Amino acid sequence: MNLFQLRAFDAVAREGSFTRAAGRLFISQPAVTGHIKALEEHYQITLLRRTARRVELTEEGIRLAAITRAMFGLAEEAQAMLEANRQLLTGRLEVAADGPHRVMPMLAQLRARYPGITVNLRLGNAQETLAALLSEHADVAVLTEVEPRKGVHLQSLGDSRICALLPAGHPWAASTDELPLAELDRQIMVLREPSSITRRTFDQACGQAGVQPRVLLELDSREAVSEAVAAELGIGIVSSAEISHDPRVVARPIAAVGLVNRHMLGCLERRRELRLIQAFFSLAPAA
Repeated sequence: MNLFQLRAFDAVAREGSFTRAAGRLFISQPAVTGHIKALEEHYQITLLRRTARRVELTEEGIRLAAITRAMFGLAEEAQAMLEANRQLLTGRLEVAADGPHRVMPMLAQLRARYPGITVNLRLGNAQETLAALLSEHADVAVLTEVEPRKGVHLQSLGDSRICALLPAGHPWAASTDELPLAELDRQIMVLREPSSITRRTFDQACGQAGVQPRVLLELDSREAVSEAVAAELGIGIVSSAEISHDPRVVARPIAAVGLVNRHMLGCLERRRELRLIQAFFSLAPAA
């Protein structure tokens, strides 16, 4: 079956004229005539009656026109959808992040610029976020301390510092100076799980400095750490990018080498030219 012939017939059936059909398809009138003639001859059927003033459909032509109108109508819907997506009027973006604090301002800007875009956000730890990107369950990912790797395009989102999270009534909470890491030696602490990037960075700095905190609790979320600190169960550790406005706790930067984390925005290299991904990356400098 020749789709060019069917499209020519559909255009004539809709327009009722070979001339208008040719204009609709941006081809010559003889080309339209030739396509329909070839269609009729191939299937030994008469689809159109040509009169001096107009073109009329035969009974078979009416039946075929109902089919081609539905068929090419769906094609036009598909084209409209794809064109809208190309212009970022519609579309869906899968985003993964290892924390909400850096990605939320970017999503707010995306929403303001492209209100027709739907976003699905999945939050997880660093390993889960990277895995979502590599397995193509996420189009873009906000990552912390990710190493460059082949096939992944990365763009910097800036750095954050590791801070001590203290109960508001703690003696150290009144100062705004950096807290020496050595002060945390033998202190009771509530920390994230060992696989957490924040925890890993803190543990490495403690190991290099010979500091040995007493870990009372290991918790699987930064919210749980904040609640434990507010309940005065111990001192917590938090990234400066994740400090909440909770009057029950106070964050103080820790003075030590290596207590800085790098944050990156990533996508698969082969997909970086997609317009929706480019649009999201363009928000990074202002995030």
